[in-house]
Amino acid sequence: MGTNEENKPAQSSGIPVGRLLEGNACVLLATIFFGINIPVVKLLIPQWMTAVDVTLWRILGGCALMWLASLFVRTQPIQRRHWGKIALGGALGLFSFLYLFNLSLRYADPIDVSIILTFPPVFVLLIQILFRHYRPSLMEVLGLAVSFVGAFLVIVTQHGGEAGSDNLLDDMLALASSLCYAFYLVIIEEPSHEYRPVNLLRWVFLAAAVPALFFVGSLPQAEIFHTTDITPWLLIGFVLLCPTFLSYFLMNPAIKMIGSELVSLYQYFIPVVATIASVLMHVATLHWIQVLAMIVIVAGMALTDIGKRRMAKSK
Repeated sequence: MGTNEENKPAQSSGIPVGRLLEGNACVLLATIFFGINIPVVKLLIPQWMTAVDVTLWRILGGCALMWLASLFVRTQPIQRRHWGKIALGGALGLFSFLYLFNLSLRYADPIDVSIILTFPPVFVLLIQILFRHYRPSLMEVLGLAVSFVGAFLVIVTQHGGEAGSDNLLDDMLALASSLCYAFYLVIIEEPSHEYRPVNLLRWVFLAAAVPALFFVGSLPQAEIFHTTDITPWLLIGFVLLCPTFLSYFLMNPAIKMIGSELVSLYQYFIPVVATIASVLMHVATLHWIQVLAMIVIVAGMALTDIGKRRMAKSK
């Protein structure tokens, strides 16, 4: 997320072609990393690692990489009024999101999970309605309803998972992880406008590492430490380096170059990438109901977005 000054050049009509191409390339690569991450984690869980193990790797490894990167960039002190939000966003929002997301991939179809993970913008709007007394327009309410119909299609329709009831439970866990990520976005929104990404994220990851340390005792028991196969190490290396670390560095310059509104549209591309990667990796099979659910959710989000824009223009 960037400041208003950062977004002004991208929101004007005269974006240089070079900046437009570069900005779209950055966010496209970050989106590809996010999408591929879903079937990759599915390959790791539960054969090589548990959901707790993968969460520990992402949070503790991400924390180490963020602090290492902060040695090479200019940082600024965190204001006292932001410490509470950073601590809550990391310890509750980021940790809960990653843990529930990894937990959901035990038995759930990775394509289903990728579709459900498009939900944070919907939950952000609900949080604003419930806790910030935001009054939505009729079109925004209609968009929310349509999106939830799409999620309902995903959750109640099973696709030959490994365990029927567990498959349904894990779809619900994916929905809960989306809610946690929405809380994270709301909590961390104000500090994100004040600080550089590395400067902020090193503290967010450090806060998330505090609850993660309570589970670190189980990590040595992971199957990945008891095999000579290099494949799981390549997979967890990708998870740590690309979607956990590099994507954040790609998103920030993209926001500066093409604007946050255009960057946000790429979230709808994540299920497409995850679906292609899942099929190619032979961890899932695409079903027509998933395509329908994806279309319904995107249509609902589009209605919500149109409603928000009209509300903003009318003020």
